[in-house]
Amino acid sequence: MVRFRPFRGWRYNPDVVGDVASVLCPPYDMIGREMLESLAQQSPYNAVHLEGAEQPDWQQPAGQRYAQAADLFQEWRGLEVLRRDPEPAFYLLRHSFLHQGQTRTRLAIFGCVGLEEYEQRQVLPHEFTRAAAVQDRVSLMETGGANFSPIMSLYRDNAGSLKPLLDEVMAGPPVLDAPDTWGQQSTLWQIDQIGHQETISRLFDDRQIFLADGHHRYEAALQLRRKQLQGQVSAGQAPAGEERAGDYVMMALIEFDDPGLMLLPYHRVIGGLPPAKLADLRRRLDELFESQPVESGPDNNHEALLDRVAQWSGEQKVMGLVGPRGEGDSLLTLRQHVDWRDWGTLAAAESWILEEQVLKPVLGASIEEHVSYPHEHQAALDQVASGDRQMVFLLKPFPMDHFESIVATGQRLPSKSTFFFPKLPTGLVINQLEGTL
Repeated sequence: MVRFRPFRGWRYNPDVVGDVASVLCPPYDMIGREMLESLAQQSPYNAVHLEGAEQPDWQQPAGQRYAQAADLFQEWRGLEVLRRDPEPAFYLLRHSFLHQGQTRTRLAIFGCVGLEEYEQRQVLPHEFTRAAAVQDRVSLMETGGANFSPIMSLYRDNAGSLKPLLDEVMAGPPVLDAPDTWGQQSTLWQIDQIGHQETISRLFDDRQIFLADGHHRYEAALQLRRKQLQGQVSAGQAPAGEERAGDYVMMALIEFDDPGLMLLPYHRVIGGLPPAKLADLRRRLDELFESQPVESGPDNNHEALLDRVAQWSGEQKVMGLVGPRGEGDSLLTLRQHVDWRDWGTLAAAESWILEEQVLKPVLGASIEEHVSYPHEHQAALDQVASGDRQMVFLLKPFPMDHFESIVATGQRLPSKSTFFFPKLPTGLVINQLEGTL
C-alpha cells in the first residue's frame, strides 16, 4: 500500500518576491554553471539558491554550499519570503509547455509519499544511480531540512476515478498562476477539503508508483531516513509512533495516460575512437543492421533522417546514424534474421540494443570514455558537424507501454534511456522534513 498524504507546504509570498515566475528554476540536474548564474541574477529569492546545481562552484567547500541553503531557508521563513500553509493540503499543478510549436498540458498532484525500500515493490525505479550524486542530495536534505524540489512519478488510474475531483478543483481559483521565461506556465490549486484528500489517498491503497525523474533524490531520502532511525536506536530511543515528516518525501504524481506526459530519448554521440576500434564498431553495426542512405537536405539539416526515425512504429527497431562530414546520413534497421525478442524484454528499446549488442561488445570498459548522451538532437549533431566527435546515433523514445510493463517486473533500463520532458519546476511548493507530517 502506497501512503500518499497531504502536507503543510511552504510557498513563496508574492507580496515579498513579486512575480513568482522569477523565483522558479529547473531541478538541480538541469542547471549548469551558466544557468546557475542567470537564475541567481533573475531574483535574489530564486529557488536555485536553495536547490543548487549539478555543476556548482567547486571552489566553494561542499559543506558551505549546503549550510548556505539551510541558512537561506531559515531566513526566508523568518522574513515571510516563504509562508507555510496552516493546514495540510495536496497541490494540483497544471503545467503547460511548448513542444515542436504546440502547447501541451499535464496535471500533477503534489503530496508526500511514504518512503519504502524498493524491495517492497511499492515505489518502482527504472534506472541506476551514482553514489556521489545521491550523497550530494542526502547532505542537502539533512542540512536544509527540506525537499526543495518534487520527484516526478507516475501512477495508473485506468478508470479515471480522480478526474471529476480534479475538474472540480480546477473550476475554482488557483493559488498561483505563473507564466515563466522558458515558455511554460504553472497554475497551482490547493486541495484542502478533507473529503477530497481522503479520496486521493485511498486511490493509492492498491497502486504502485513509478519513479520518472528523481531517482537520486528518492534514494537520498531513503538513506537519510535510515541514518536518522539508526541514530534513534543508537541513542536508545524508540522511533515515535506518529508519522514523522522524515518518513516521507515530496512527489508530483502524473497519470500514465495524461496527454501531456512526454517521454523523449537520449541520443548517443561517439568520439575519440582509434581507427581500429571505429572499424570494429562499423563491422558490428553491419552484422546487425541494414543501412539505407537518407538525403540530409538543404544546409545539411538532417530533418529527413529525424522524420524517418520518428515515423517508424511497432516492433521494427530503427536508428538514425550521422557519421563524419562527407559520409552522409543513414537509417539503420535491424536485419530480418535478427529477432530482438531473443535478447529479452529490454531489447524492446533501441537504446538497449545499441548499448548491449553494439557498444559494450566493442568498447568494453572504455564505453564511458567514448560515449556521451545529449537529449537534444541538435546538440548531438553539432558535435559531429564540428569534427569534435565521430558519429551520432539518433534514437526513438523508449516505448511507454514497454516502460510500464518492464519496470513493473523489477527490471531497470539502460543508462540514459528516458528523458521525461519537461522536468517539473522547482519552487512551487517546499516540504519541510522536520517534526511530524
